[in-house]
Amino acid sequence: MPSRHPVTADVVVTRRLVIPAGELVERFSRSSGPGGQGVNTTDSRVELTFDVAQSLSVPATVRARLLDQLSHRLVEGRITVVASEHRAQLANRKAARVRLVTILRDALAPGPRARRATRPTRGAVHRRLGAKARRGRIKADRRRPDPTD
Repeated sequence: MPSRHPVTADVVVTRRLVIPAGELVERFSRSSGPGGQGVNTTDSRVELTFDVAQSLSVPATVRARLLDQLSHRLVEGRITVVASEHRAQLANRKAARVRLVTILRDALAPGPRARRATRPTRGAVHRRLGAKARRGRIKADRRRPDPTD
C-alpha cells in the first residue's frame, strides 16, 4: 500500500517562485528498478505531486502560463513527477524535486521571438519562377501531341 507524506523542504523554482513544502505531496511505493530483494520490501519509488491550479504561492499570471504550457501534463490541475531510478528513497526524492523544477522552469521560459516577415529578393523570385517554367515545359513535353496542331 503506497503511503502519502507531506514534503519537508520548500522547492525553489526561480528567484521569484518558491513552492512551499505544504503544497507538495510525496507518495512512496515499491519500485521496479534495481535493488535486488530490497525492491520487494522498500518503498523507494517517489511520486511528487504539485497542484498548480490551487496553489496560493504562484502568482495569477504565472499560474495562467503554467496551466497553459503544462496542459498536456496536468490531471485536474495537478502535475505529478515520478522517480524510481535510484535504489534509495532519498535519492529518488531529490531526483523528483529536480525533475519538477526543470519542468516548471521550462514552462516559465519565454517562447522564441516572433519571426519578422520579410519579402523574397528579386533574384529569389526570378529563380523560383524560372524553375516553375522549366518544370511546366518538362510536363508539357510528356503530354500527347495535340491532333489539331
